Amino acid sequence: MAQSHREASRQLFDVAEQQQGFFTTKQAKAAGFAENTHPYHVQAGNWIREHRGIYRLALFPAADRPDLVLWALWSRNRNEEIEGVFSHHTALSLYDLSDLNPAKLHMTVPTDFRRNSEIPGILVLHYADLPESDVQTGQGFRFTRPLRTILDLIEAGTVERNFIRQAVRQAADRGLITRQQIRNTPMNVPARKIIEDALRRAA
Repeated sequence: MAQSHREASRQLFDVAEQQQGFFTTKQAKAAGFAENTHPYHVQAGNWIREHRGIYRLALFPAADRPDLVLWALWSRNRNEEIEGVFSHHTALSLYDLSDLNPAKLHMTVPTDFRRNSEIPGILVLHYADLPESDVQTGQGFRFTRPLRTILDLIEAGTVERNFIRQAVRQAADRGLITRQQIRNTPMNVPARKIIEDALRRAA
């Protein structure tokens, strides 16, 4: 018995390690922890319950952005696939572009994304079917690439133009977006004008 518990613990750790110490009820079951034992592990202080169906290993080292992993796991579908991609203001702050400091977490979810429960107040959901080429992966969460992020913010129209210009300049300076990429990316005329105008000013 001890061996199988040790094996289950090791399997769960391997999963949680990819997600900054977080895991779901289904992942714990798949590792070998029967669901009726989960409350025991919380009471014993082995696991911390972070949200409905989402836990964290108590002894796992504190992560940089645990909130991003938590809400990424919240966005998973019935097959346990994470559907949410951090975008807009949140993705911009992950790249440290502009001085924008968002209070909420912006996440793009597929157009067919549905939840029976209330959307948590910390999240602002945007609905779009993102191509994989617009997404990159962090430690346990995904977020939009720099140019996609800037285009999303232009389209949303919720950010002052000077923040957009600052983000474009900084992204170009750091090689996160290139002029060729801008030329090759389909975008509407106003967005192209804003981006090219920001690059011109930078030059």
